[in-house]
Amino acid sequence: MDHSQDSKLAALESFLKDYPQIAFITSSSPNYTSLRAVFSLDSTATPLAIVRPQSASDVALLVKYAKSRGIKFVIRTGGHNISGLSIVEGALTIDLRDIRSVDIDKQSSTAKIGGGILEGELAEQLAKEGLATPTGNVGSIGHVGWATYGGYGLFRRNFGLGVDQIVGAKLVDAKGEVVDADEKLLKGIRGAGGIFGVIVELTIKVYPLKTILAGSLFYASRDLIATFKSFNVAYQELSVEGLPPQLTLNQTVVNTPHGRTFGVHFAWSSEDETTGRHWLKKIEALGHVVMNMVSVTTIPAWIQGTAKFTPTGFYGEGRTHNIRQMTDEVIDIIARNFEKMPADPGSMFAIQDMRGAALKFHSGSAFGARDPHFLLEILGGAVMKQNKEQAVNWSTSLCQDLQHIDPRNLLPSTYISLDRPSESPGQDALSKIFGSNDQEVLKLKEEYDPEDIFDLAVPKLKHYL
Repeated sequence: MDHSQDSKLAALESFLKDYPQIAFITSSSPNYTSLRAVFSLDSTATPLAIVRPQSASDVALLVKYAKSRGIKFVIRTGGHNISGLSIVEGALTIDLRDIRSVDIDKQSSTAKIGGGILEGELAEQLAKEGLATPTGNVGSIGHVGWATYGGYGLFRRNFGLGVDQIVGAKLVDAKGEVVDADEKLLKGIRGAGGIFGVIVELTIKVYPLKTILAGSLFYASRDLIATFKSFNVAYQELSVEGLPPQLTLNQTVVNTPHGRTFGVHFAWSSEDETTGRHWLKKIEALGHVVMNMVSVTTIPAWIQGTAKFTPTGFYGEGRTHNIRQMTDEVIDIIARNFEKMPADPGSMFAIQDMRGAALKFHSGSAFGARDPHFLLEILGGAVMKQNKEQAVNWSTSLCQDLQHIDPRNLLPSTYISLDRPSESPGQDALSKIFGSNDQEVLKLKEEYDPEDIFDLAVPKLKHYL
């Protein structure tokens, strides 16, 4: 750390002595390693310091101080950004994970949630009241980041995306003031997340749901390519008949002790177990099931169960593609690339279909990908560092092959939460993230953060056309 950084750190430590409720952690603190840990194992950045505010007013205090001293800062909740962007070299990390309140209003079917609450914590608190809301399937992910950038999840067909649940927001703005988002700003938050300010509270929709029928089905995968192809052909035939909104499936290929294995994460978001099991049998019949882990469960228990298949971190990168239809051409490209997929738990492939309630057009949202599509998640990750190059080569190869499919079948959009960010100015079009909302997002940024105080937030707009 150079002299200027030393002086900034000393001044910050002195300033925070008057605010003992805000934890102050440096690289020499005994709990630094655990509090700094993020999903990206490639991240080696050392922050100026980590601070953990306890309230919105604490966040406002920190933003004002950082702005007045010219200190760059970044906001951290779950720390699951695949590129490790919640830790930046020399920047102050404002860690919101202690701001995790849940205040339920049953009359309006909403809940006010703290800006740092994690998916598992939120599910636990709602479940105590027999309620649920769309969430991701990894308990350590920050809910606000997941939801504001889109929020694909296993309830999307029934209730919509995470972004569709947001009905209000409180944030610390570029002046360091705690403000309620008006409808104009709320539209930007629904899709562009924290680029306009630090989101310290969201008001979200909640739904009565005590139990779900959910879990994983794994299919015979000795001939993985044949299994993947036959399942998708059969699934398309079943889809033509019509699928109920309560049913959501995520296809996945993961590395297990038995080798690369094809599976389906099944979720029936209704307490009508009889109908759910009827549809479970239909999905089981789409292939030869060798392991059925589906059961009646609670949402917190389901989230805990998915942790068995998800590494706590990896080296490498994520890629996504949005495809209109799983045509024979697309299925063949994906299938043959499985042969290049390294045998590392960090390398994963998944498909999420965008149907049902998730298709509803929301003029009050900056989230751009509302056409019917399949989101292809290509996670070129490696738990073991020596496998990183092979993992990245696999994900890159598959992405490049998919670029050459029938252009009418390829949506010009990506999912920012899982895709590699633009790393230099002019590398990608902003419309790739926000679609036709791109210019509106830029106007909102100019209006609410003209000095670009929140320049380290995702996405870094200056890197896009």
